[in-house]
Amino acid sequence: MWQQRLAEVVTACHWIGNKGWAPATGGNMSIRQDEQWCWLSESGRDKGSLTTEDFLQVNIETLEAPSGRTPSAETGLHTLIYRLFPQANAVLHVHTANATVLSRLETGDQLLLSGYEMQKALSGQQSHLDTVPIAIFDNDQDIAALSERIFATAQQQPLHYGFLLRGHGLTCWGKDVSEARRHLEGLEFLFDCELKRRLYAGR
Repeated sequence: MWQQRLAEVVTACHWIGNKGWAPATGGNMSIRQDEQWCWLSESGRDKGSLTTEDFLQVNIETLEAPSGRTPSAETGLHTLIYRLFPQANAVLHVHTANATVLSRLETGDQLLLSGYEMQKALSGQQSHLDTVPIAIFDNDQDIAALSERIFATAQQQPLHYGFLLRGHGLTCWGKDVSEARRHLEGLEFLFDCELKRRLYAGR
């Protein structure tokens, strides 16, 4: 099963690369192997041309990479998501312009999305009338400290679909690669709409 997910995430990486959502080797992607291990993209690789050989096995608890190669700088965020959400089997982290700019325009700790039909692209969302909160965390080069803040927030309020890192990008997940891709594409469309709405409204 995980071998199929690995092949699917490589395809998703090429799709992301073609859209320009992981420029300059930015971004990182992973899939869960089992309760103990995940496979994470190697640091410094162009996401549009990844192969399965560019993914490293990483221990979800210890962050150990037995190969000795260097996984993504955000390894701790991927492993945190796998620990927090047993149903998550794929994580996609991208650096889109819309996510990056909106995360700076919104000064609070959440981006609230409401009134968009495309909200129903997110699992469990049934109506455009609902309000979908996307958590925003201040960016931090100390990934361990950032992971602790995200973990603490998740104990107080549910984190659904993904979260934004301010001035950095979007991290989202799903029960499989297909759902993670749908959440990514749906959220990116919603971010694009919300950014344009704010610009046209003069906000």
